Amino acid sequence: METAEAGHADIIGWFEHVSENACKAQSETLRRILELNCGVEYLRKWLGTADVGEMDDNTLETVFTSLVPIVSHADMDPYIQRIANGETSPLLTKEPITVLSLSSGTTEGRQKYVPFTCQVTQDILQMSRLSAAYTSRCYPIREGGKILEFIYAAKVSKTPGGLSVGTATTLYYASKEFKTKQETTKSFTCSPQEVISGGDFVQCTYCHLLLGLHFSSQVDIVASGFSYTIVQAFSFFEENWREICADIKEGNLSSRITSPCMRRAVLALIRPNPSLASQIEEICVEMESNLGWFGLIPKLWPTAKYVSSIMTGSMLSYLKKLRHYAGGLPLVSGNYVSSESLIGVNVDPQLPPEDVSFAVVPTFSYFEFIPLHRQKQNQQDMPSDRDSVEEKPVPLSQVKLGHEYEVVLTTFTGLYRYRLGDVVEVTGFHNGTPKISFIYRRKLILNINIDKNTEKDLQGVVDKASQLLSQTTQAEVVDFTSHADVKASPGRYIIYWEIRGEAEDRALEECCREIDAGFVDHGYVVSRRMKSIGPLELRVVERGTFGKVAEKFVGKCGSLNQFKTPRCTTNSVMLDILDASVVKIFRSSAYD
Repeated sequence: METAEAGHADIIGWFEHVSENACKAQSETLRRILELNCGVEYLRKWLGTADVGEMDDNTLETVFTSLVPIVSHADMDPYIQRIANGETSPLLTKEPITVLSLSSGTTEGRQKYVPFTCQVTQDILQMSRLSAAYTSRCYPIREGGKILEFIYAAKVSKTPGGLSVGTATTLYYASKEFKTKQETTKSFTCSPQEVISGGDFVQCTYCHLLLGLHFSSQVDIVASGFSYTIVQAFSFFEENWREICADIKEGNLSSRITSPCMRRAVLALIRPNPSLASQIEEICVEMESNLGWFGLIPKLWPTAKYVSSIMTGSMLSYLKKLRHYAGGLPLVSGNYVSSESLIGVNVDPQLPPEDVSFAVVPTFSYFEFIPLHRQKQNQQDMPSDRDSVEEKPVPLSQVKLGHEYEVVLTTFTGLYRYRLGDVVEVTGFHNGTPKISFIYRRKLILNINIDKNTEKDLQGVVDKASQLLSQTTQAEVVDFTSHADVKASPGRYIIYWEIRGEAEDRALEECCREIDAGFVDHGYVVSRRMKSIGPLELRVVERGTFGKVAEKFVGKCGSLNQFKTPRCTTNSVMLDILDASVVKIFRSSAYD
């Protein structure tokens, strides 16, 4: 049997080769996609009866990019809806699409279907192996070790045409590739399938923690899809550790676990362990009273080598709390993936999450990049940091260091020249493939007038205000989002905060002012001074509000590894939940 070390060497060798020859790999990827799907209705509409197989690589790329338009999901949606309704003729792919992946949909206000084929799960397996190989070079783990993995598979539903619908993570965790991934990486999750697909976040999290502690001496990695989920899980542990301890002591399972199959699966794995329970209790009492749960992970899982999850983009706001739980344990940022395609691998896992960029894997999709340039605006000819002008898309081989681009995908699953909406910056190169860092989602921009503030801008001002809050009170920000209220006269920014602990109104008023004054975009500053944008509002919501939001958008199944709190939203359902939960409102005095 191949050892994990030999498997790591093989997969890294493969990536070194394709990244050195990224341009050729991209040409071959486009050819494979078009040869596999030539003649489908969508491509025939644009390419006619062109013989893909007779063209050389340059001609093929030129014909494809000149005849097939760049599109958004709205352009593809009619075809996807026909597939969802049961039409079996080859619309987007020749390979039958029997499953539709469901994106979270919290940005645009509704969930989106994305075609899903067996190619996707195979690519996920390839990415998992590649990521494990690079990470093991920095943080080697034992063969046969365990992962305390906070993963949740939502329920699979059906479309009117009988196709299965589920989140990408749900579909992956239910696939044979997920089992294969554990076998090939020689690391195994603590929880059985019955817990992963248990259908209730609280029950599943309780069992994940219980089993993670039961196998604590074997755990090498603590992981989840997103850092949000890990923070939520350990926040839950703070409140419920005594009950978990009692179950470990007695080899029993709390009555809160009502799922019969989950109960059977967990009880089959655990045994009474009073000694372990006493150790955990002693550690928890100390952390609760003296340390504020600092270093919870390495104290309870002393053999853990690192914590792994997606920590970039909107997940950056959870880093402070995650570092608190991790103590000095390394944080390894997960890879760059989307519902539509896998994109890049973290080849520098030793870097702090804030500095991570991702090497594009040129075999997963055919990538194009729309250059975005700043332009000068308004009569004063003042530069606006966030006013971007698009240029003609360029292939992967022509991107430039330090430039920003919007990502465009052509996938094996039937998305052709599809605008992802992600803006990235080229930070370097790994051999011949670019390394990119995520900057912001184009649709996640606070904009009322001539102002343009990105997710990154918002994150920065909220971070500063959060620090001010924690320095002056015993409170901390649990989660947040924002909204550009254009219905108000004048329009204004609204920031929603959920906080833990007690904070005086005076401190929150100062935080509100700090956020408003922190935006440095010229258009915003001018508009606030001219009062064409009104005072920013900070709305504090009651505890648990963002949990309600998550439950609404992923269902009671609680597949939080799929959900990401959007940092800016226009979603009326989400705003209704937030506004119904407001307990305090503060208006900024920054420009009075």
